[in-house]
Amino acid sequence: MSISSSAQIGHHCLIESGAMIGAHVRIGPFCTIAAGVDIGDGTVVGSHSVINGLTRLGRDNMIGPYSSIGEVNQDLKYANEATGVVIGDRNRIGKHATIHRGTLQGNGHTVIGHDNHFLNDVHIGHDCLIGDATVMGDHSGLAGHVNIDEGAQLGLMCAVHQFCIVGAHAQIADQSCVVQDVPPFVCAIGNRAFPFGFNRLSPVFLAANIHQQQVIRTLYDRMYHQGIPVEEVKKAARQLASEYPLVAFFHAFFSRSTRGIIR
Repeated sequence: MSISSSAQIGHHCLIESGAMIGAHVRIGPFCTIAAGVDIGDGTVVGSHSVINGLTRLGRDNMIGPYSSIGEVNQDLKYANEATGVVIGDRNRIGKHATIHRGTLQGNGHTVIGHDNHFLNDVHIGHDCLIGDATVMGDHSGLAGHVNIDEGAQLGLMCAVHQFCIVGAHAQIADQSCVVQDVPPFVCAIGNRAFPFGFNRLSPVFLAANIHQQQVIRTLYDRMYHQGIPVEEVKKAARQLASEYPLVAFFHAFFSRSTRGIIR
């Protein structure tokens, strides 16, 4: 066990031998930190939280009270293998969060990037891959093996089916259920989720020049207004990706999409 001298540990915490607690970490009372957990500098863990498994937290994260991170997942094939959770820097995770460890059949780790904002009562299932600067609203949940790409936003009480991809800078409306892949910049709503426009308010879209914005609009029109086969849209995205950086999000999305896209 290694606990920095500058760390602040609340009353009645249980920190097992083998845990690593970085500088200026603050852990609230009644927390349990298991052996194999590594908490980076400046991270704050709210009271009554449990961090388990081979979990690595980066710097300056904020974990809300009563959260469970790195606990055994709900995959029935899981047999207590050495898997874990990797969380980057500057993430804000609300109270009552549950983030499950990965499986050997998946990535081995559930991975969360940097600068994400997850509100209260979110659930992130095993082997999920979450990029940077995403948002998940209250009571939203991800099944196992879900990919949420950078800048994507999920409203409150959303559900995403296992193995789905929510593309970069896509936006999922409140109380929606996603059962197929959502392309980048697409707005989706409903149960089951369907497209209702593109995310023209995305900061990345607004910062792009008029030519890139028009290309995104054209790709959306081809997918949803002109009835062009998806394979042709994929080909166009592949050809345009080197010239237009935003189109690279589409090319990366199509290269991984296996469940079909929302229609």
